[in-house]
Amino acid sequence: MHEDTNRPRLRIRIVFGAQGMIGPGKAELLERIDRCGSIAAAGREMGMSYKRAWELVGTLNAMFEAPVVESTRGGPGGGGAVLTEAGREILDLYRAFEMQAAAAGEAQLRDLTSRLRAIPEGK
Repeated sequence: MHEDTNRPRLRIRIVFGAQGMIGPGKAELLERIDRCGSIAAAGREMGMSYKRAWELVGTLNAMFEAPVVESTRGGPGGGGAVLTEAGREILDLYRAFEMQAAAAGEAQLRDLTSRLRAIPEGK
């Protein structure tokens, strides 16, 4: 399913002060880790370096009272990563917040969109 790039959308970042933040990138990384079973593979899919993906997971794990991702080292059977129960809850809460914010602002977003300048075809 491809996202309509012409359709307005919210990109919500929740900043917790000194504790850190969570936004669409970290949420997407968590979803991909859950699907791929690997931090490296999830990062690759997002076009991010292995190091950057690991840094983001480390940041998330340090932010919350319980780790959001658990990983196992590579070896003969290979390594892997899974979302913890806390990780699933945090991801679900973030996605629910996004949906509720979008629903609450639907009328205003529609009004803002109606005021956009028309872009000529072919540009």
